[in-house]
Amino acid sequence: MAIGTVAITGAAGNIGSVAREALRHEASRLVLLDRVPIAPVADNEQAHTVDLRDAQAVESALSGVDCVLHLGGVPDEAPLPDLLEANVLGTHHVLEAARRHGIERVVLASSNRLTGFYPTGHLTGPREPARPDGLYGVSKVALEALGQLYADKFGLSVICLRIGSFEQTPTEPRHLATWLSPRDAVGYIRAALTAPPTTRFTAVYAVSANTRRFWELPARAELDYTPLDDAESYAAHIPGADIPADPASPQAGAYATPEFTLKHLRP
Repeated sequence: MAIGTVAITGAAGNIGSVAREALRHEASRLVLLDRVPIAPVADNEQAHTVDLRDAQAVESALSGVDCVLHLGGVPDEAPLPDLLEANVLGTHHVLEAARRHGIERVVLASSNRLTGFYPTGHLTGPREPARPDGLYGVSKVALEALGQLYADKFGLSVICLRIGSFEQTPTEPRHLATWLSPRDAVGYIRAALTAPPTTRFTAVYAVSANTRRFWELPARAELDYTPLDDAESYAAHIPGADIPADPASPQAGAYATPEFTLKHLRP
């Protein structure tokens, strides 16, 4: 499947900016959506200032595109109403616009935080039940459920990327398992956008080939990409890297603590 006209929501974000730079040279046209203004920097870019909560604005901006890379939303723990509006309702608007326009492929940015309460000693696969580590993880459970619904009911081709710790380089012990390098992020995105149209729905962990990872890498039948980078090459520069992880501790680390969520709940 060739890359034609690609829409990127959340195009001004960390991953969106990296994806935009890479896809600019491969897509025939990029349609960039974000709630903050974006300036086109190439002849094949078109930018829209769009709030994903506005269904009509989303539908209008996605007219004429071939596939959507949906990265927009609240990227971390927050009050549940905010997460429901941005991550769940916003995703619904993207999928509904795709259905109405007949868009072939939607790639959804899910998260490893959807399964953050599995222990670090357990190699977790995408077909296991969700164990979210917080309200943000709950919003990603709903995002994947919407993707599955639109694939099953309306025939969209939906691929969910459970994104790891996206950083230029790993900087803490947990990253030795969870790091997603920029190069591998682009590789996963490219593979998801160009997967065969027969791919109806799949969810995979988008993580680098880390020696200490606790998520399964995707099988070729699920997504044809093999990650290239390994956080272990940075271990010597990370304080605490030589301390073995507790195999019974949650994969989410500090994200799984009550304090991480309590500050977003009403006192």
